[in-house]
Amino acid sequence: MEKNFVQVIADAMLEKKAKNVISLDLRPIESSITDYFMVCNADSTTQVAAIADNVLVRMQEKCDQKVLRMQGLENDFWVILDFGDVVVHVFQTEYREFYHLEDLWADAPKQVYEDEPIEASMVVGDKKVKPKASSKVRASAKKFNVEK
Repeated sequence: MEKNFVQVIADAMLEKKAKNVISLDLRPIESSITDYFMVCNADSTTQVAAIADNVLVRMQEKCDQKVLRMQGLENDFWVILDFGDVVVHVFQTEYREFYHLEDLWADAPKQVYEDEPIEASMVVGDKKVKPKASSKVRASAKKFNVEK
């Protein structure tokens, strides 16, 4: 189940042009708090919010999974979305470079996602399928009944 979540989240990040999208498989690490970390960054707070919002929407649409907890919505420098088995970190680029979160979990197997999202790269006829744009994270927080 988590593997599907990881791919859906990676695709949602890539749909909004996230940079340096990776997953860390924390299952082999005994002291880990979750099975996977998903990490990406963006250059603006607007893009951080758009990426986080798209992850919320895609997880609901494709996996029928609602976020359990969210943090960072007040500033959009570092947004954390906790789906239980998968925790998503969307950083503004300078904060990702400062905190080096993935270095703290260097023992975890790492997967890099560099291509277009699977769904976005699908071709129908001679046209590429483009995902629909979504609203701001704060609107999704209300929609998904999540406390900030």
